[in-house]
Amino acid sequence: MQIAVVGAGAIGGFIGAMLSKSGEDVTLIARGAHLRAMSERGLKIHGSIGEFVTHPKVTDDPASIKNVDVLILTLKAHSLSAIAPSLSSLIGPSTSIVSAQNGIPWWYFYRHEGNFDGLQLEAVDPGGTMSSYFPPEKTIGCVIYCSTIVSEPGVIEHLEGTRFAIGEPDGSRSDRCHNIAQAFIRSGLRCPIRSNIRRDIWVKLMGSVAFNPISALTRATLEEIVECPETCELSAQIMNEANALATRLGIEVAITSEQRLVGAQKVGHHKTSMLQDVEAVRPLEWESIVGALVELGTKLNVPMPQTKAIAACTKLLSQSLGRH
Repeated sequence: MQIAVVGAGAIGGFIGAMLSKSGEDVTLIARGAHLRAMSERGLKIHGSIGEFVTHPKVTDDPASIKNVDVLILTLKAHSLSAIAPSLSSLIGPSTSIVSAQNGIPWWYFYRHEGNFDGLQLEAVDPGGTMSSYFPPEKTIGCVIYCSTIVSEPGVIEHLEGTRFAIGEPDGSRSDRCHNIAQAFIRSGLRCPIRSNIRRDIWVKLMGSVAFNPISALTRATLEEIVECPETCELSAQIMNEANALATRLGIEVAITSEQRLVGAQKVGHHKTSMLQDVEAVRPLEWESIVGALVELGTKLNVPMPQTKAIAACTKLLSQSLGRH
């Protein structure tokens, strides 16, 4: 398969490197010093998965690639909307789009059961623009259970996790999901195919909606958030609000806020992705993680006072970082 990875940073670069090492035809779309380093020296992976160097094709010009079999989107949601118009050449009649963003994705309500089918969220799909660039019928959901960092240009450190759950919006066991999963598995990654990928989205989102913004606002690690009684209680309240919203949408999240708090404490002094963005002075991925939930709560009349408050503060922080 011809595979293109858009946003070949920590996660996208790791996926691309693993697929390239196993012999897949991979092109990484990146920019800046990271792109130059990969072009000159290849892409080095090291950490708990071992150490190797691979040499996938790299470019900063999406228009140079035509009609790939699989387009993997690992850019953060707010960055993806800006680059979307430049990606049209990659998407052909048979292209499958793997959406690997955090939070609620733009395609979430495509082929959703019940009264919510086709619901549009301005927080993640303003004016339907994302759906126009990335047709939901071509899209496969992906939830990332992997932690990596770009330790220096051209070098990615793998910290933990190799699981990338995928699934069709309608829950079907499609040939395209099977083919993508097999490519991932051949490369050494875990890639279970889910009959309800939305449940996976909510299981991960339960923690992200609380820990990410609190860590960004306080500069605290997961363990510090849980060990402080006030932020621990706030985290539980936010997660309970998210769970109420998921229930309203027909999703049973098979994990409680108490279990998430215990799990976070076991992880230790881990910095969330939002905290890493704060330290790097980058705008935050707040719209899909907290903004979308506030919008959904308003649409569905589910009270979310704590989430709404933390979203307002996170939005302001992101705007401040964007001015630097």
